[in-house]
Amino acid sequence: MKIITPPFLILGLFVLGGMIFKLTSPMGCGPILPNDNIFVLTGDARRVPYAMSQTKMYPSAKIYIIGVGGHRFDTSGNRHIIMETRSKSTYQNALAIEKIVRQKHMSRIVIVTTEEHMKRAIHLIHHETPTTELVTCSAPLIGMPPARRLERWTVEYLKYIVTLFGIKEG
Repeated sequence: MKIITPPFLILGLFVLGGMIFKLTSPMGCGPILPNDNIFVLTGDARRVPYAMSQTKMYPSAKIYIIGVGGHRFDTSGNRHIIMETRSKSTYQNALAIEKIVRQKHMSRIVIVTTEEHMKRAIHLIHHETPTTELVTCSAPLIGMPPARRLERWTVEYLKYIVTLFGIKEG
């Protein structure tokens, strides 16, 4: 009987963990209420248009575009959009969201980001806003070649592991 070598065992656990990460990541969009505060994390061009499409039925919902990528979108036609363009990472996004949540006394927020990014984003945001109800709204990675999609999931899985060890930046 052959004994499993440590590198093979580590690789197997890594692959298994990646599968669990993918299967337990929030998909789709949770219930959005008419007066919700919707936070869109920039970084992928799909996120803001997806958020806009999901919120068409809620004209009174406030949309907060969080991160440096927000300036690329035309938001002039919507008076309920607030831009935050200082944060440059997911952790800085979480800090910016915490500041807004605290200042506005929010008890519930909707988070929009892409499906592979959601789990780490929620982990970081929940750490900064532990008493706030977080509703997930995951933008799908449609129209992306499978190899590129696998690459993005793998990178986010690695970042998630690092985040679990307390490293929030970098």
